[in-house]
Amino acid sequence: MEKHTDHVALIFAGGVGQRMKNKTKPKQFLELYGKPIIIYTLEVYEQHPEIDGIVIACVAGWQEYLEKLIRKYDITKVKAIVPGGATGQESIRNGVYKIHELYPEDSLVLVHDGVRPLIEMEDITGNIRCAEEKGNAVTVAPVVETVGTKGASENETSQIFERDKCLLLRAPQTFRLKEFYETHKKAEAAGRNDFIDSACLMKAYGFRLYTVMGGVENIKITTPMDFYIFRAIVDARENSQVFG
Repeated sequence: MEKHTDHVALIFAGGVGQRMKNKTKPKQFLELYGKPIIIYTLEVYEQHPEIDGIVIACVAGWQEYLEKLIRKYDITKVKAIVPGGATGQESIRNGVYKIHELYPEDSLVLVHDGVRPLIEMEDITGNIRCAEEKGNAVTVAPVVETVGTKGASENETSQIFERDKCLLLRAPQTFRLKEFYETHKKAEAAGRNDFIDSACLMKAYGFRLYTVMGGVENIKITTPMDFYIFRAIVDARENSQVFG
C-alpha cells in the first residue's frame, strides 16, 4: 500500500490589522454573526478530508484566546499554535519550523491567511493535486482592472501592464516541507525578512512556481470594505442553501 503524504495547513494570524481601524481586537478575531473570521477559515481546513493537521502562527498575546475558540468550535486538527513574528514571513517561518518538528519532510504545507475565510474546498484540493504533481502550487485569480506602476513624480504612471498577462497571487500557497523549510533557513541566515508572501520567497530562491486558478471570492479581509463584502458573500451563500 502506498504511503500517504501528510497535508498540513499553516494558518498565519500574526497581524494586528491596522487598516481595519479596529481598536480592540486583531482583525482575525473580529466576528461575523458571532463567529470570528479565523474560525470561518479554520472550519474549511477542518472539514477538508485531505488535510491531516493544522498549525497556526498567532499574534503574540492572543494564543490563549485562540485556544479557547478552537475548543469552542471543535476544531480538532490543530496540532500546534506558535507565536507570530514581527512580519508575515517571520510568522510563517515559525510555523514551518514547528511543522518540520512534527511531520515528515515529504509533507505538503498549505500556507493560508487567517483572514482569508472564503476559500473553497476545491481550491484546497487543486493545490494538493498540483503540488503532488509539480512540487508546489500558488492559488491565483484573474486581474479584472488595468494595473500600472507609480512614476518618478507624483501623479504619474510609469508603466501599464496587459491585464491578460497579470494574476493576483492569493492563498493557499503550497510547498514541499523539505524545500520550504530549507529556503526559510537560507533566508533567515541571510537576514531576509522582507518577502511579502511565500511565493515571493520561493521565487527569489530559484523555484519555478505553478499556479492553480481559484475562486474570485477568495478575498483577504484587510479593510472595512472587505468585511462588508465578506458579509454579503456569506449571506448570499446562506440564501442559496435555503432558496436554491
